[in-house]
Amino acid sequence: MQEVKIKQIDEKKISQYIIKYTMEDWMNIVDSDVVIVGAGPSGMTAGYYLAKAGKRVVVFERRLSFGGGIGGGAMNFHKVVIESPAEEILKEIGVRMTEVESGVFIVDTAEFMAKLGAAAVDAGVKILHGVTVDDVIFREDPLRVAGVAVEWTSTQMSGLHVDPLFVSAKAVLDATGHDAEIISVASRKLPELNVQIPGEKSAYSEIAEELVVVNSGKVAEGLYSSGMATAEVRGLPRMGPIFGAMLLSGRKVAEDILRDIR
Repeated sequence: MQEVKIKQIDEKKISQYIIKYTMEDWMNIVDSDVVIVGAGPSGMTAGYYLAKAGKRVVVFERRLSFGGGIGGGAMNFHKVVIESPAEEILKEIGVRMTEVESGVFIVDTAEFMAKLGAAAVDAGVKILHGVTVDDVIFREDPLRVAGVAVEWTSTQMSGLHVDPLFVSAKAVLDATGHDAEIISVASRKLPELNVQIPGEKSAYSEIAEELVVVNSGKVAEGLYSSGMATAEVRGLPRMGPIFGAMLLSGRKVAEDILRDIR
């Protein structure tokens, strides 16, 4: 076996490099064009298209991984369904698919997550894991959402009281999934936004996919929804392990945001 000579590095330099370049990132992140909360399929797709258009995008994900509901597949089976025209997005990012009937495709969950995440990062999206968004920033005249308050997920899990840091943004996208966590907080704390949350309905896949895409977009000034957060906010049915709407919803809301924050 060939001898391998590994570069020696002092422990303090390891810490110095990590701290220096992390702080440089955060100095840019605190003034973003778009904050996306949730690194699931709709959030990462939205980030991909926004970053491709030249916007400064950060995705905050409270867990230490991305993919949202993709990884669980259908009851932990490692396949999900994608329907037309969402396969256009997967072709764009290089995901392989098996067409099982006209316009219906089966996709491997690990490949789906990995390539969507890589596409978003390559486009310029900054994805930060282990960060929880627990509030929004607002401004008046006109009333609008202008950013978010963030904490480390581990801090919240520990039960410690620690004040958050603030991140400003021209648009905040709630891509948190079934609970629409960010819109729920904004609705409760800022009733003058007039955001009602009727809650998600039971499954009706045949109509839910299109309804989620059509209804994704602006909820209030500066605040948007995509994916299953849209089902929660608009009172739409759920659809289960079919993900075309998640991708198309992300693309659609990206188009809406780009139009609004030019």
